[in-house]
Amino acid sequence: MRTDDGSIIQTCLNGEPEAFGVLVDKYKGGIFAYIYARVNNFQDAQEITQDAFLCAFRDLHSLKRYESFSFWLFRIASNLSKKWLRNQIRHPQPESIDDVDPKAIDNSSIKSYHEEMMNQSVREALNTLPETYREVLMLYYFGDMDSKEIAESLGTSPTAIRMRLSRARELFKEEMIAMMGTAFEHERLHASFTFRIVEAIKRIKIQPISQAKGLPWGISLATGLIAVVLAINPHFIQFNWDNFSSFLSSSNKAKVLEVGEFPVNILETSQIPNISKGISEGKGESLKQPDIQNAFLMAPQVEGGKWLKKADMPTARYGMSASVVDENIYVIGGWNNAYLKTVEMYDTKLDRWETKASLPQGSLGVASVTVDGKIYAFGGWDGGPDPNILEEYDPVADKWTRKANMPTARNWASAAVVDGIIYAIGGSTEVEYTSAVEVYNPAVDQWSKKASLPFPSDCWTAVVNRKIYAMGWFTSIGGGDVRPRSDVYEYDPKLNTWTKKADMPTARMVVSAIAVNGKIYAVGGLSSFNPYKKVSTVEIYDPNTDTWEKGVDLPDARGLHVGAVVDGKIYIIGGVSDWPNNGLAMVLPNVEVFDTGLSVSPQGKLPKTWGKLKAK
Repeated sequence: MRTDDGSIIQTCLNGEPEAFGVLVDKYKGGIFAYIYARVNNFQDAQEITQDAFLCAFRDLHSLKRYESFSFWLFRIASNLSKKWLRNQIRHPQPESIDDVDPKAIDNSSIKSYHEEMMNQSVREALNTLPETYREVLMLYYFGDMDSKEIAESLGTSPTAIRMRLSRARELFKEEMIAMMGTAFEHERLHASFTFRIVEAIKRIKIQPISQAKGLPWGISLATGLIAVVLAINPHFIQFNWDNFSSFLSSSNKAKVLEVGEFPVNILETSQIPNISKGISEGKGESLKQPDIQNAFLMAPQVEGGKWLKKADMPTARYGMSASVVDENIYVIGGWNNAYLKTVEMYDTKLDRWETKASLPQGSLGVASVTVDGKIYAFGGWDGGPDPNILEEYDPVADKWTRKANMPTARNWASAAVVDGIIYAIGGSTEVEYTSAVEVYNPAVDQWSKKASLPFPSDCWTAVVNRKIYAMGWFTSIGGGDVRPRSDVYEYDPKLNTWTKKADMPTARMVVSAIAVNGKIYAVGGLSSFNPYKKVSTVEIYDPNTDTWEKGVDLPDARGLHVGAVVDGKIYIIGGVSDWPNNGLAMVLPNVEVFDTGLSVSPQGKLPKTWGKLKAK
């Protein structure tokens, strides 16, 4: 199935304007934040955002490179913002107390007053920054875009964006950074915004795809053959994807992609008959049945529903950590009959591994996260004193740099990031577990304490909607006996509180908790440590409904592994297959990937309804 920008644009130009709603849902947050940073007014920013999408739809036929849609859309937003600002200079609109409803003032609550004061403080602080820095802060914290997405939209490099973010945080007060995530929460665009855009564009007539020349670069050669068919046979000109697929083959499968408040029909292109073969042979024969190897629009097919084997990690190990930078997975430290300093990078596009600069010290149970393109690794044990070391890794320079020590020395801590702040959660020392939660601010190289875990334990965490979810506990339950717990707790950084949530159906420890598109995949783990009992179970938690559902199990059970997500694909790496009689562990180099079919960033930027598929 193809859901990239080019396919959606092509569908719009082929007479199905409602498909444009997919692009609205995908980009409205970033465009709104970009405009808001300039005009500093919710209502005006909303109107300009609406105009930007309508202009883009009206001129969709003029876009030559479909892959540059986001950059083109941001240029439209920039031009409209500049036009609005010029009009404000020429025709300023003074504010008056007479415009305010006295009843609204009388009925305003203390809570809403404080919220407005907080919002005003953030706005005023933002206005003191140069536009370049204000822009990236708004896109990152309010537009929910990562550095790569911002770079693509603004036409620069991810490195440049990370430098701007770092500098912006230095200029911005720490307390203001903490407030950025919530200050504009009530001013976000809702699903109804997308619906209004879709209703409006139905009344706009746009130029369809050219049938003879000037095919956009984003369309494949075989797609061009369809245009030739349309030009030759006028009966093909007016069609929709449903009718087209039915005409081609009654066995073709279509799916409905539910986005926002409306469905969009998209073909599974691998099931479309090979039109080009009959045409190229010049035989004028009827359309033939599919040839999967030669089907047009040779798009990569979603491998949803099964786990696939990938290139083995060079160094088999367990007790390591994994962090993602620019679609590359960095596996750090661990154990395999020795405390490993080894760092190896997996290139997800090329399916190959590279060795990188080693950790300064060996680390079993090390934790790591990525912030602004740099990896922060902390804790981990090397057989010596309790670990409290924090190291920063720069993938560009391939260099480690020592940072401020963690206040509570420990290993097997869990790491999470919310709004650029790193959380070190739980963990253990040689003699006991800890419930300590401490946060590190990379901008100022400082640690501080937060509300402790409900009980001392190792745990595994994932972040959804700026909240941290802890599960997979590894802790002592009386008499030193280690048993799994099914508890799930949610941490709210705004309130600094932990809240009990629905239990994981399968109680287990050392599970990989991986956030994908607003849901958390709990993968593998141990149902018992002594004796060692691994599981292949995959269960999926939805924080919005506080419910669990069954996922597709791992092909081979394992524990003490690591997980990472890149472009909607879950990678499970290394771990232990067996630990016979508490003897030498059978350590794995294995890498397996599960394609969820959802193309998202690690921070899950797409709408919650994005990518819900149902057979039609």
